Parts: sequence; structure tokens; C-alpha cells
Amino acid sequence: MQIIKDPTLLRNEIKKIKQQGAQVSFVPTMGNLHQGHLTLVKEAQQHAEVTVVSIFVNPMQFNNANDLANYPKTLDADCAKLEQAGVDIVFIPFAQVIYPNGLNSQTVVEVPGISDCLEGELRPGHFRGVSTIVAKLFNLVQPDFSCFGEKDFQQLCVIKKMVADLAMPIEIIAVPTVRESSGLAMSSRNNKLSADQKTIAPKVAEVMNDLGQKVQVNPENCKQLIEEASQTLNKVGFETDKIHVVDPLTLAPLNSDSKQAVVLMAAFLGETRLIDNLVVNLHQ
Repeated sequence: MQIIKDPTLLRNEIKKIKQQGAQVSFVPTMGNLHQGHLTLVKEAQQHAEVTVVSIFVNPMQFNNANDLANYPKTLDADCAKLEQAGVDIVFIPFAQVIYPNGLNSQTVVEVPGISDCLEGELRPGHFRGVSTIVAKLFNLVQPDFSCFGEKDFQQLCVIKKMVADLAMPIEIIAVPTVRESSGLAMSSRNNKLSADQKTIAPKVAEVMNDLGQKVQVNPENCKQLIEEASQTLNKVGFETDKIHVVDPLTLAPLNSDSKQAVVLMAAFLGETRLIDNLVVNLHQ
């Protein structure tokens, strides 16, 4: 496994790979890897001869300086996991290399509409940071395929739209959420939960699944169903942040043409914000 920190060296290596006729799969990460990330890697390996993983904690997508400073960094353990998984190249650039003129002088990629609603409304500029860094990494890695988890549903939508709108020759592969045996969606944030909180945390998925079933048969009653789900979570120790039920294609409210709905969950358990989502077919 090659560990590359310099973008020029990465470009040269990718050029050699392409000249040999091989295809490239790419998994962008911010490190602190868990089984969910490794599932993305495994999926990527099914699609191309060479797999590249990046580890870069992107300052542009953080609204809170403390969150950026406290983001867990486990580089040695991450590289060991990736080597064991059979990854070919790990790209680990420094922030000053990615943003040499600073964040305020960086050209940005803005995906209109779906970047500004839902999570984007709660975290202004977040998806601008995501789309900008992913576009830059795509330019460096030149992948044929790139894998993203469905757990970050809105992020996946943003990346798909960016790739389509900018005519990038990359196939975006959506990978289902990986869950712990309890049903809790795997996340780096789960490490922050106490033992007691770990026993409560799976309730997010439980309430989400129940809400999804009710939405399937009664989508016109979303507002009341969401309120009931929120109350259920709050009674067992959560502080519900946001629950949305929207059309998964547009992230807009459901309408008579919607064939599916996506339930988007966000709730605090102590200081830890847990998110999850579920797509259901509508019985209309």
C-alpha cells in the first residue's frame, strides 16, 4: 500500500495506472475509520482494479472551530485497517496543500437548492465545503467510480447532483448504511457515547422504522407523525433536533407525484448528535 501526501506525486501515480488501462475506485474519508468506511472500501474494490482512499479532515465543511479541533485523528490505526483491507493508495494531504491560499481565497463549488435545505439550513456553508473538497479530490484522483454511504443521505444527493451538473465522468455508488447489531447506524460519533447512552442510542433507528411504516400508509399525515416520533425520542432521553419526511429525489416536501419518501432523523443524546435515514415506498 502506498501512502502519498503530495498531490503531484498522486497525479503521477494515477497517470501511470491509467496508462496501464486500469480503472480507479475512490473512497473519500475524514479518517477515524470504522466498519462502515471499510464496507465502502470493499464495495469500491468490486468495481475497479485500483482503490484509492483519502484521509483529510476538511476545515471548509466545519461551522464550529471546536468541532474541527476536536475531530478524532487516528491516522496510524486508519492506515493499518486500510492496508489490511487491501487498499492500493492512501492519500493524506495537509490542509495547507489543499488550500494553499487559505479558505477565504479558495474557489468553491456550490450545488444550489439541495445544499441549502434540511442539514444545509442548520449548518450554513457545510455542503459548500463538502462539494468543494470532493470536487478537488475528484480532480486529483481522477476516479472512474466513487463510493458514498447512504447514511449521509443529503451529502450523497449533493455529490450526485454535482457530478451530473458538471458532467464529471464518475459513477457514484451509493452504499447502504452499515449498522451495529443493535440497529444503531455506525458512525465515528458513536465512540463519544457512554455505556448507558449506547443502550438508548438504537431507539433512533427503532423510531425511524416505525415512522417510515406509518408514512407509507398515511403520507398526508406527516406533520403529526413526525411530532409523535419526536415525543417518543424525547421521552427516552434524547433531545430531538430535526425529523424530516421528504421526497428522496428532490429533498422537497412530499407531493402527489412522490413515489418514495425518505425519513431523515437527527437527535442529540447528551452532547452527541446522531443521524439516520430510511427510504420507503409510498402506497399511493
